[in-house]
Amino acid sequence: MSTPTDALEPWQGGLDPEADLDHALLDGTDMTGADGEGARILDSMLRACDLDGAVFDHAHLLDSTLVECRAGRLQARRSTWRGMTVDGCRVGALEAFDSGLDRVTIRGGKIDYLNLRDAKIHDLRLVDCTLGDLDLAGATVRTLRTEGCQIRRLDVTRAQLKDVDLRGAELRGIDGTAGLRGATISPEQLYDLAGALADHLGVIVD
Repeated sequence: MSTPTDALEPWQGGLDPEADLDHALLDGTDMTGADGEGARILDSMLRACDLDGAVFDHAHLLDSTLVECRAGRLQARRSTWRGMTVDGCRVGALEAFDSGLDRVTIRGGKIDYLNLRDAKIHDLRLVDCTLGDLDLAGATVRTLRTEGCQIRRLDVTRAQLKDVDLRGAELRGIDGTAGLRGATISPEQLYDLAGALADHLGVIVD
């Protein structure tokens, strides 16, 4: 659980490579283009920050919260997310491929492209959010829950899924149908995805 706001200290500095933020509050901070590669963010909150073009490659984001932040593009390649909450954020593209996610919740807001290719995911919750493209190609996913979500397109090409429940998502399209093995879907979703499944199996529906 994230640290209460009144226990946080306002952060006066910027974001630099290898920065160490502990119990810090960044409130409305302009972090456009900031380089936080290798940074460690622990028990902190980023609230209403502009993260457009910010880089968090190889960063460790631990037991912290991003609230109502915005970015056209946010880069966090090969990063570690543990005990994180992303709440009400609006992001064009979040590049977090080859990352590790453990106990992460994305609640509300909108992400046009969430790139989790080749990620190692354990316990991801998607709650009342809108995702344009959710890219799980090559990802290993152990426990994923969806509640009240909209996902325009899901890519599970080469994915390995276990205990993945997609019944709480409105799915409009899917790539890599064979990668759905290990997922639970509703009868309504099965009907909506019938065309994609028929194409995958080479079945002609006439």
